[in-house]
Amino acid sequence: MSLFWTVIRQLAEIGAMATSKKVITKEEWEKKLNDVKIRKEDVNKLVMNFLVTEGFVDAAEKFRIESGTAPDIDLATITDRMAVKKAVQCGNVEDAIEKVNDLNPEILDTNPHLFFHLQQQRFIELIRNGKIEEALEFAQEELAPRGEENQSFLEELERTVSLLAFEDVSNCPVGELLDISQRLKTASEVNAAILTSQSHEKDPKLPSLLKMLIWAQNQLDKKAAYPHINDLSTAILEDPAI
Repeated sequence: MSLFWTVIRQLAEIGAMATSKKVITKEEWEKKLNDVKIRKEDVNKLVMNFLVTEGFVDAAEKFRIESGTAPDIDLATITDRMAVKKAVQCGNVEDAIEKVNDLNPEILDTNPHLFFHLQQQRFIELIRNGKIEEALEFAQEELAPRGEENQSFLEELERTVSLLAFEDVSNCPVGELLDISQRLKTASEVNAAILTSQSHEKDPKLPSLLKMLIWAQNQLDKKAAYPHINDLSTAILEDPAI
């Protein structure tokens, strides 16, 4: 049984117990948790999945050697994927596009939204660097035709091109486009597309399990007082509030 379904089953059993008790002591709760049997192999796969998806190639290689857990993709491809992601994060969008095409030209050919967002980011970087005339030319030659081809791009296109109308772009209504968070958003989209092209999940499984834990606690709150994990970084059980 996979780790995911093991956790689901155990949460269901704990939920059933919670419906029959108003207060569950820490001792009772810990005993129930200790009855949960999770294979070490499943935990190792979960860790490897996180390292591979997030691009920690050195840590993944070390973990492979120490645990004997084989990654589901070639670790060499992680280095290439991270080079693309870093290029976008640093504002080197043209370099990122070249690297993506070197990896797999079909990624951008089959994903017009991703290519539009990369071109959008190129325009933003020109504005950031004060190359207004070049940005205007780029908008006319590269962005405008894509808006005509795909109506779904128009709203984003108009919003982005409006940067040209402001002398102080840092204080304009769309100034957040110049935030580093916009770079990170585009970089994450590229990262996800590369992972998908490699038949790998675009998101690591660990955050989903943590979200499931939070959801389960919220559901059980309606039925009983029981020990919570309030800090996910420590996973310490805190006594139920009575």
